[in-house]
Amino acid sequence: MSKKISGLGLILASSVLLTACTSVPNQAPVVDRHVASSSKPAVVEAPPVVRDERGMYTVKKGDTLIRIALEFGQNYRDLVTWNNLSNPNDIKVDQVLRVLPPETAAVAAGVQTGAILMPPADKPAPVVRKSEPRGDKKAYSESALAELQRPDGIKADKTASKAGGAALAAGAAETVVQAPLPVPAPAPAPAPAADEEKLSWMWPADGKVIATFDEGKNKGVDIAGKAGQPVVAAGAGKVMYAGSGIRGYGNLVIVKHSNSLLSAYAHNRSIVVKEGNTVTKGQQIAEMGDSDTDTVKLHFEIRQQGKPVDPSRFLPNR
Repeated sequence: MSKKISGLGLILASSVLLTACTSVPNQAPVVDRHVASSSKPAVVEAPPVVRDERGMYTVKKGDTLIRIALEFGQNYRDLVTWNNLSNPNDIKVDQVLRVLPPETAAVAAGVQTGAILMPPADKPAPVVRKSEPRGDKKAYSESALAELQRPDGIKADKTASKAGGAALAAGAAETVVQAPLPVPAPAPAPAPAADEEKLSWMWPADGKVIATFDEGKNKGVDIAGKAGQPVVAAGAGKVMYAGSGIRGYGNLVIVKHSNSLLSAYAHNRSIVVKEGNTVTKGQQIAEMGDSDTDTVKLHFEIRQQGKPVDPSRFLPNR
């Protein structure tokens, strides 16, 4: 019997040991202790904003002064003058240039000047008059005199103030009527539509149109032809530019027809006019070629206020 009890005790002890070995010990919970950083988050500065003023342009990579002038319908020589450029070929990226005449830019921005209203000249102080009955007399003293003058003095001051305000208002009204705002010096302005409609146009060259106007891809029309073929002015005007200073246009002629309309003739083999020449409609200005392009053709543009427009709006039907 004692042997059974001792054997049972061994079995119980063994089971306790096994249970202790297989039990999982208690583990401390994992606490995510986030230590707040004492340093402030980095502030990301926004890039500087380029000022966008009326009549001003910021030079971009690849720009030339002549191309900028063409884009805004101006003579590049005027841009040189307005910006005091010593070297027209030395403009830098992010340089801000004036592309409209100073007077035109000021009017476009709503800047006006007016006459300065001057206050009326000083007037002598009004004479204080008594209005109380003279029977109420007091012995002379500074306080008595001040007391007698106070009511009339206040009224007189109010009357003088009203009179002065009325005079100032009247003077201001008179100034506005008689002195209108000064008119700024005359600057090149867009010609009236009626005058532009009077301009007579013709095709600048004979040949097949191989590319039509597409504002996003082609800023004008392309006319195929033979090398040396005459290129003529599509309308009467003045040669504003003759040279090869604009990349992608080759030998280029620009003719100004009005304050807002000009025409451009690109890829010529040679140019037969000079800047400043006055040309008539149909007068030869160049010979067709393939300068800065892969085929012999004339690239022809009409620009209004510097913006390319569809030449078919102006040219006669063929």
